[in-house]
Amino acid sequence: MSVAFVTSHFLSDLTADDRLAVAALAKRGVRVVPTVWNDASVDWPTFDAIVVRSTWDYHRRSQEFRGWIERLAASGARVWNPASVLRWNMQKTYLQAMEREGVPIVPTAWLRQGSAVTLGRVLDERDWREVVIKPAISATAFRTWRVSASEASEAHERLMELLDAGDVMVQPFIREIQSEGEWSMIFFSGTFSHAVRKRPHDSDFRVQAEFGGTEAAETPSSEVLAAATRVLATVREPWLYARVDGVETERGFVLCELEMLEPTLYLGANTEAPARFADAIVRIATSA
Repeated sequence: MSVAFVTSHFLSDLTADDRLAVAALAKRGVRVVPTVWNDASVDWPTFDAIVVRSTWDYHRRSQEFRGWIERLAASGARVWNPASVLRWNMQKTYLQAMEREGVPIVPTAWLRQGSAVTLGRVLDERDWREVVIKPAISATAFRTWRVSASEASEAHERLMELLDAGDVMVQPFIREIQSEGEWSMIFFSGTFSHAVRKRPHDSDFRVQAEFGGTEAAETPSSEVLAAATRVLATVREPWLYARVDGVETERGFVLCELEMLEPTLYLGANTEAPARFADAIVRIATSA
């Protein structure tokens, strides 16, 4: 059995985290082939399963990446998560659909590409004093920045540059991310596996390691885990992996993102996680 782990050209040997899954799959007689998503020489339908992993340049080439997903779907290749889930999840406007399903999300002002807006007015209308701004298609905090209401006029040109490139999200800064941290809860084929809590560096607001953020294995409370499970209940299609990112606030657990495209799965945070992921892959690769 052969499985493709899809990556990007600068991670052609996969991440250290994904290599834990490769080792677990090898013990199950499965050969993993690292494949770069935009490599035209890859014969995708020959794999028993295609698992999208570290395609961490997709947000810079979103149209090309969307075309690759479409070609995979048309070829009949067995891609996981499914092409429809990948398409849906690559633009963060999926959060609007989740909110309509009753999922509490971080309050968001959605700005369409090319909109003629002023940041000061956006903040004034919502009484937000400090916000985080990011593209609707982004990864690893790409072009994500924090600005206060007093700095809104100086930030206008920067916002216009983002809006020239695509849709933009403006969200109030959630201080609990600094004080309590952000949960990442990982599920395989509908079953909870493990969790980490991520915290930003004292001098930053972003939880990603690239900006000094840290993560540690922790066990979420039953209430937090139940909230994550309710988030996933809104996804109607089958899926292989999901990471529910959120924060505990005064109004309860609030969803930051539901990662079903290319999330780090923090397999190194739990000794059983690589085996759980490997078993889930074997099940989908051998299913009819």
